[in-house]
Parts: sequence; structure tokens; C-alpha cells
Amino acid sequence: MLPDPTSAPARRVGYVTKMYPRFSETFVLTELLQMQALGVDVEVFSLRLPADGRFHAGLADLRAPVTYLTAAGIRAADLWAALRSAAAELGDLGPHLAELLRLDVRDALQSVELAVHVRRRGITHLHAHFASVGTAVARAAARLAQITYSFTAHAKDIFHDEVDPADLRRKLRDAVDVVTVSDFNLDHLRRTFGADAARVRRVYNGLDLEAFPWSSPAGRPPVVAAVGRLVEKKGFADLLDAVALLADRGRPVELVVVGSGAEEPALRAQVDRLGLAGRVLLTGALPQAEVAQVVAGAAVFAAPCVVGPDGNRDGLPTVVLEAMALGTPCVATPVTGIPEAVEHEVTGLLVPEHDPAALADALDRLLGDPDLRLGLAKAARDLVETEFDAVRQAARVAAGFPAPAPAPVARTLEGVLR
Repeated sequence: MLPDPTSAPARRVGYVTKMYPRFSETFVLTELLQMQALGVDVEVFSLRLPADGRFHAGLADLRAPVTYLTAAGIRAADLWAALRSAAAELGDLGPHLAELLRLDVRDALQSVELAVHVRRRGITHLHAHFASVGTAVARAAARLAQITYSFTAHAKDIFHDEVDPADLRRKLRDAVDVVTVSDFNLDHLRRTFGADAARVRRVYNGLDLEAFPWSSPAGRPPVVAAVGRLVEKKGFADLLDAVALLADRGRPVELVVVGSGAEEPALRAQVDRLGLAGRVLLTGALPQAEVAQVVAGAAVFAAPCVVGPDGNRDGLPTVVLEAMALGTPCVATPVTGIPEAVEHEVTGLLVPEHDPAALADALDRLLGDPDLRLGLAKAARDLVETEFDAVRQAARVAAGFPAPAPAPVARTLEGVLR
């Protein structure tokens, strides 16, 4: 049964993600938990089943229901069955066929399925994370269900060579609100897309500051921590070269790298080649609480991010903010939004990309100077409390969710398709 079109529905927001939960995307879970705390009525729709089997403890605190879209299949019979069912719920699909045909078959079917869920459950607005497939499905579903959508743009989804500018322009133009996670991203989108990016605004990813208590780094052992997927854009090969330089200088130093990924075999071979087996520990991926323990016990945090040859890069890594919150001074590179958090000589140290010697020098400074570590760490915590608190950031995102309009009246094509 369709909702009464004369009634004003309560605001109900559907979060659309490519995969939920995803071990490396803690910022999505943090935002959802804060939306829950703010009283926002949220449901989660995931296009894919979780793949890695590792989950953060905070998932147990999220009460929002999660729906995995099945896409019904890709056989012709499945397609017609999905469209016939959707027509009964959504009305005339004809004006939207061009949009559906632009999508991959699976994405189109998931858009139809999501639109039906939206109508049946009284969802009034969709919000997607990443400007890629999640937003593509959210956009199509919103148009089918005659509601609004918004999205958060991060980094790979706007900078990678595979990004289709025309497709991204449509998403920017049609969304009622667009959030991006750094001023660097904001400037890029406005320069590139002009008026179509007029509604984009910057909202930094937020941290649950109670989960990342500050402590002084002054007396910590000479350990450098690094966290992230083991992929090229993280710059971990440069970090290993820098640690080798420190070892050659006689600097007592150990490196702990937390994460897993495609570059792991190459990085392990590099450790052996550089003779660092006794100084470097690659732990694999760890739950968020254990990652925080590693970072909180280190004297320095390293984030030597680089821009990949395909344009892939980090936006503003959440783990950098976590290190700053925990009191671990950061050495990083000025990639995309990182300098907005790591200000050179104020809240951390910056070095050029792909420069192991400069990276080694900065690590050496911090390892050898407890007072410098302490001063940078205090300033970094102050900045995180001011600009990256999850409660305030979630409220800023939620401010872009519009009040719901009266439910539309569907014009059914059930008889035509029967």
C-alpha cells in the first residue's frame, strides 16, 4: 500500500554503500553511530556482501537495519520480473529508462530494488558514501522513487583516472547536497565542474574522541607506527627505505606497519633486502581498538602518502586524525587534504612525496626530541577537538538532509506490463 500523499512523512534516511561493513572504512560506521545518537532515523543499504570477515566492535552498537540488495540476477526473465514488480510500486518507469540503461545491468537492477524498498519503508532521502557506484545506484533509485539524494565524495572516487567526468557532473548537478572531506577536494570539484559543484561543501570525517584519549608521547619508546592498506598510494615502500637510512645512522628505531593488501609480498621482500627483519613488523589488519593501542604506544606516526600513476590518492586519512587525537606526532606528505590537519612545524611535520631521505630526517628529529614530540602532539589534539569531533561533523552532514516532501502518487503500469 502506498503512503497517504496528504500526510507529511517523518524524515527517514537510507545510507547507501558499496559494501557494508568494510573493515577499512571506519568513518562510515562512526558517522552512522553519531547519526543514531542525534536521533536521525537511518537504514543501511549495501550493494555487496562484506568480503573480509573482520568487523569492528562498534558494529554491535548500531541499531540501524541493514539490507543487502540482491539485484535479482541478470537473466532477461529476472529483469522483466523486477520491472513488473517495481512498476506496481513506483508507477511509470518510462521517463527513467534512459537513466537505467546508462548503468551496468546489476547497478540498474539494484537501483530498481532500492527504489522499491524506499517506497515501502517510507525512506525520504538517500545518502551515499563515495561518488562511484553507491551514488550511481542512490541517484537512480531516488529518481525512480521521487525522493532526494546526497553523497560524500572522498578521494579515489573523484581523482582516479577511471572516473567519468560526465557521470560525476550529473551526480553533482542532481544531488540536493554534496559533502567532501577536505578543502583540497572542494577546490578541485569547484574548479573542475563550476556551477554543477555549487552545492558541494566540506565536512571533515569525524572521530569519536572518547575512543581516542590523548597521552603524552614524550617518554614513548623509539617506535614508528604506520597504518593502512598495503597499496602503492600509502607510500610504505618509501617508509621502509627511510627506516633503513635511520638504521645506517645508528638511530634506535622499530617500525610497526598495520594493514594488509596487494603490496604485502613486495614489502616483505623489501624488508629482507634492506636487512630490516629485526626492526620491522608487518602485523596484518587489526581491529580498531588494537590499531589504537599500536599508535598510542609509538613515538611517531608516519603517513608518507603518494599520488599513484593512475591518479589514485588518499583524501585525508582517518588514521592520521586518530594518531593526532592519541598524542602521536605525525610525519606525512602534503597529499590532497593532509596539510589541512598536519600543519608543518605546528601539528606535525611534512616532507615531499617519494623522498625517503627527507622522511628519515623528519623521523630522526622526532625520535630524538621528546619536547618537539610533546609540543606538536598538544597542538594536534587541540586541532582535532576543534575541527574533527564526530558529534559536530555528523550534525553538519545531517544538516544537508532535507525535510521530506509529501509522498508522491504512483501512476501504475502494472496492467501494461502484465
